[in-house]
Amino acid sequence: FDSTGITITKELVDIVKAIDPTRPVICAMTETKPQYNFIAKSNALDVFGFNYREYDYDSLPIRFPNQKFIGTEIASSIATRGVYYRPSDSIRTWPIDYKHQPNFDGGNPDFTGPAYDNTKAYWGNTHEKAWLAVKKSPHVAGGFIWSGFDYIGEPLPYPKFPARSSYFGVIDLAGFPKDAFYLYQSEWVKKNVLHIFPHWSWNKGDSVDVWAYYNNADEVELFVNGKSAGKRSKTDSSLHVLWKVVYEPGSLKAISRMKGKVIATKEIKTAGPAYKIELVPDKKVIKSGGSDMIFVTARIVDRNGNPVPEANHRIEFIIAGSAVIAGTDNGYQADTVSLKKPVRTAWKGLALAIIQSTEKKGNITLMASAKGLKTALLTIKTTD
Repeated sequence: FDSTGITITKELVDIVKAIDPTRPVICAMTETKPQYNFIAKSNALDVFGFNYREYDYDSLPIRFPNQKFIGTEIASSIATRGVYYRPSDSIRTWPIDYKHQPNFDGGNPDFTGPAYDNTKAYWGNTHEKAWLAVKKSPHVAGGFIWSGFDYIGEPLPYPKFPARSSYFGVIDLAGFPKDAFYLYQSEWVKKNVLHIFPHWSWNKGDSVDVWAYYNNADEVELFVNGKSAGKRSKTDSSLHVLWKVVYEPGSLKAISRMKGKVIATKEIKTAGPAYKIELVPDKKVIKSGGSDMIFVTARIVDRNGNPVPEANHRIEFIIAGSAVIAGTDNGYQADTVSLKKPVRTAWKGLALAIIQSTEKKGNITLMASAKGLKTALLTIKTTD
């Protein structure tokens, strides 16, 4: 609300264009009333960016005629990977407003947020509603998600220890996708996407909300132990489909179809007791020299290889050969163990070890062990 914004904006745009005159200059703004937006009054921007304020999208071309628009921050949906509190079809706001933010005492006792896309910060929206607003506004070129990853700091909605990070990412601190990651995949990629959640390991008789994100299809049919729970299709106001089903041990299977033709199939099975650790690297060869890394997922599974969704074993990582363990994590926003420690408690069945090469060339062996589980070994080759 200061006219100095006109002068400062012009100066900053001039600096940017002196360095690179080929690209448009965008600024993230929040004020959608032209009389108060001195950045916009500078007439120096190529594209007007607005943070949130999707409720004003329809009025932007009227308020700022002949301008180009983009969402410079959208969403701020709160989630912890693998946490499924029900019911899932009601929207929650954590905290409810600015005044309650410093002393937020709601939420969950374990400092988690539901992985269903149904909980948002007061200034933002769910991923689905935020993206739908962009999608339905042809004058808005797109949107930048807040945020792609969880990040250390700004521990919202929980402002106090032991929360250590934001909760807004579609990818958690360890690099593991949350379920909302697949919402964007279903909207943005051409490959077939069919993602159903949550897991299928509950107590017999539990009522479970099952969601699916999908693309390239006009319907999805859900099966519980081979019996159809019905077909569902997305609407103009929803980017997911939902079934409320009663849990029975066995399998949960989804089939997406386009005009009757099967496009994709996804099946989740009930997990048995945790049996072993599986180590899954993002690549099999690491370059020597000390600057290359491999990200290794430690996954706790049953005897049949099914992920055990609630496994929380303490995993110890030991490295031998020409590498070091640069860090570990599990994605849980309230884990206070040092990121440099080679020991990590699994969160919802997963943990991460980051392996960094040294100056020397030679084979590397990573061992992961936990009480009561079969130990896993991974051999990594090095190259120049």
